[in-house]
Amino acid sequence: MEETVRWLTPEEQHAWRSFIRLHDRLWGRLARRLQAESHVSSADFAVLVELSEAPDGRRRILELARVLEWEKSRMSHHIARMVKRGLVVRDECPDDGRGAFVVITDAGREMIEAAAPRHVETVRELFLDHVTPAELRTLARISERVVEKLEAEEAP
Repeated sequence: MEETVRWLTPEEQHAWRSFIRLHDRLWGRLARRLQAESHVSSADFAVLVELSEAPDGRRRILELARVLEWEKSRMSHHIARMVKRGLVVRDECPDDGRGAFVVITDAGREMIEAAAPRHVETVRELFLDHVTPAELRTLARISERVVEKLEAEEAP
């Protein structure tokens, strides 16, 4: 049985490619500014944001990988590099010999607290200052709907 490909209409293709260009350029610019202004990589920033917002500054390593959409091996290698720089520590889970927590350190907290204000200003400058409140609400609804669908497909 052959599947019929649902090719994108010109309007769909334009919207999709515009979205991808926005994502790629915005993400690239944010990452470069974060590195240049705060000396934090976007990967370190993403991990530190998740940990700083978690109860007790800790998350299971596999949960952190899932939230950030990283492969387990990428997460393990990245966490090992962050441990060497003193930004996080690994804490073995006493209830599960295979599981481990990643915990933000004081140095990690200082780094995220120093970087966050500049990052927020960059987000405003490059993105938020160019959309209306109504557009922002629409974007949030679209994003939430698509994420909910993706997460439902992941559920066991």
